Amino acid sequence: MDLRNLQERVKKHTENVKIDYQLATPREQEVLAKTVKLNEEVGELCNDILAVLKLQRKSKLEKFDKRNFYEEFGDVILSTIQLATAAGVDIDRAVNDKLKKIEERYAKDH
Repeated sequence: MDLRNLQERVKKHTENVKIDYQLATPREQEVLAKTVKLNEEVGELCNDILAVLKLQRKSKLEKFDKRNFYEEFGDVILSTIQLATAAGVDIDRAVNDKLKKIEERYAKDH
């Protein structure tokens, strides 16, 4: 199978299972935009992690600035908080609930 044939097959499959994603409200649009932004920031952090581990190609390693590594962590945290806010999530509650769950699970294992 060549790529053109594969592309046509995927197109037909997509038409058969097509879901109508209509973003009716500004809030839904904002949540989608913030989700995409968070993923962009996570990707940038991943690039920096590869650089710190010296697993990037040489041209990227030459441009790498470790100060940016810290900024990427900040970008991920800030983007996560922005997404939580757009989605109506109480970030304090979310983090505390998750930590409690982790601690309970850890206590059971030890």
